[in-house]
Amino acid sequence: MSADVWLVVGLGNPGPSYAGNRHNAGFMVLDVLAGRAGGRFKAHKARADVLEGRLAGARVVLAKPRTYMNESGGPVKALRDFYKVPVERLIVVHDELDVPFGALRLKRGGGDNGHNGLRSITKSLGDKEYLRVRFGVGRPPGRMDAAAFVLKDFSAAERKELEFEVVRAADAAEALVSEGLEAAQNVFHAG
Repeated sequence: MSADVWLVVGLGNPGPSYAGNRHNAGFMVLDVLAGRAGGRFKAHKARADVLEGRLAGARVVLAKPRTYMNESGGPVKALRDFYKVPVERLIVVHDELDVPFGALRLKRGGGDNGHNGLRSITKSLGDKEYLRVRFGVGRPPGRMDAAAFVLKDFSAAERKELEFEVVRAADAAEALVSEGLEAAQNVFHAG
């Protein structure tokens, strides 16, 4: 593959005990994208599950690292190198505490904002200028620790809207591929 391929990575933690956690929003979005690309994830030597396909007419590699969140950088760098994807065609889908549940924010670059998955990716790549789909999970209630909050499942009220929000985030990732950052922001930041 070459520079015309996109690498779309969803962040989460492996295993069924984490499947419904807020921290696994990235995996949930990638599962929707996999359905659209019409394929199945397969194990890759980069310590990730990978699906090669097409979205919005473009060649994509969808990936879910098989490491824990705080070690996501190794698999992401290995996949970027293996598929020769330039950093401007890397999209990372992740949960975001500073965005309320039901909202998305799209951006290129920036800090990790305490997100261990982003910190690991930026350190491994030596570059923070990748695209991000920030899936809002909101702040923890009261004095709950943020780390404990993201490792809990979505609330019953949130689960009623979760499928819609996951599909919307998948739409946003596709829009980044097909239309670019500014056009996608104009659609998904409205409201």
